Amino acid sequence: MVRAAVMHAVGSPMEIEEIAVATPRGREVLVRPVAAGLCHSDLLFLDGLWPHPVPTILGHEVAGVVEAVGPEVTSVQVGDHVLGCAGGGCHECRYCVSGRPIICTNRNHDRPTSDEQRLRLADGTPVHQYGQLSAFAELMLVHEHAVVRIDPDVDLHTASIVGCAVATGLGAVFNTAKVPAGATVVVTGVGGVGLNAVQGARIAGASQIIAVDIVPGKLEFARVMGATALVDASSTSAVDAVRELTGGGADFVFETSGVPSVAESCMAMVGNGGTVVLVGIPSQHTTISITPADLIPREIAILTSHVGSLRPSVDLPRYVDLATRGLLDLGSLVSSRFSLDQVNEGFAAMPSGSTARSIVVFDH
Repeated sequence: MVRAAVMHAVGSPMEIEEIAVATPRGREVLVRPVAAGLCHSDLLFLDGLWPHPVPTILGHEVAGVVEAVGPEVTSVQVGDHVLGCAGGGCHECRYCVSGRPIICTNRNHDRPTSDEQRLRLADGTPVHQYGQLSAFAELMLVHEHAVVRIDPDVDLHTASIVGCAVATGLGAVFNTAKVPAGATVVVTGVGGVGLNAVQGARIAGASQIIAVDIVPGKLEFARVMGATALVDASSTSAVDAVRELTGGGADFVFETSGVPSVAESCMAMVGNGGTVVLVGIPSQHTTISITPADLIPREIAILTSHVGSLRPSVDLPRYVDLATRGLLDLGSLVSSRFSLDQVNEGFAAMPSGSTARSIVVFDH
């Protein structure tokens, strides 16, 4: 039995309790988490804005150490340091084999419902695995496609945020939009994902990187991460400010807040021939309004980016390497640390925007 933060109902605090974790079989890997990030996506499920069966254990941004492997595992071995990647691809469908595993059509690696489930409450009730990871627990049992081996010398506390916040922000720039050197870039919403989009634009060699937010402290942090100009949308028109700074509109506008009105304003921030990339995830049935007559004559492209178009086995080690070489700042992003017992406090602090990225640190 190990301790975990179990979500039993929408809108209720997670409960710290003991769960049973099965023995790995087949291609399963048992991982001891060292640290796990608190992500806005988890909060969407906690607040009921996206549905998920309960009981469940949230957490999908995690770094840890392999404790045991099933007999068919080939990609990792006991003692390896790994990052989790939510819902690893099947490596067989047409999207996986063409290099786009993030839109895999056969992502489910759960055990059949007729089998003993990987996670169970103390009374034997099965626990639904979230993102096929469920990282807010002292042990995770996952398919080998849900983890990627990284350099063992890398600090796992800071590396824990790479699998989602870093991968989503950097990947939107590198993989989805393929921002070229010299481009002008706007990032709306500079939380954990937005700050990494700023870093990605800096690493890509963007000539202008404009951060837009309504929290002055977050904007100042964006400057540290590489923003060349700041726009406080709480006190000025972000559209007017961006168009003035860029001389008519940016080449690329990345929307990371998930706020519909902000997404709509991005269409006016982008210049002719530019690209808007929708990254932030709103509640499930959210819609935004666009006017084709405004966009088509200007040849505006609208892209969506899911977890930075992540290719786990390629991108996650690459991002860790960028950090190792000093090109990517991970340490400054981890602004708060909580124990497993404090996980609810960590999520309660998230809406205030006072933290860049919070992590749960496991005391093993």
